[in-house]
Amino acid sequence: MTKRAPRQQSNRRGEDTQRTLLLINDDINSFDHVIKSLVEVCGHDEIQAEQCAVLTHIKGGCVIKIADVSTLEGMSVRLRELSLDSVVI
Repeated sequence: MTKRAPRQQSNRRGEDTQRTLLLINDDINSFDHVIKSLVEVCGHDEIQAEQCAVLTHIKGGCVIKIADVSTLEGMSVRLRELSLDSVVI
């Protein structure tokens, strides 16, 4: 008998419509600009924005928001206007 991985239990409503917004490292923008942009666009606090900026720099990318597609698309457009690379996945 083959063992299967346990199914993830989720009690979030609308999980099927949830996506992630990924910030991509560009080695151009300063940490200050990235942090300020994440606070402004994503509603992060200073510490969360700084952690995302550092993770993005080290790993090449970081999930910065989980929400519905339309919300993330708007945030992605705004981040691109601020010269930050992002993608909704």
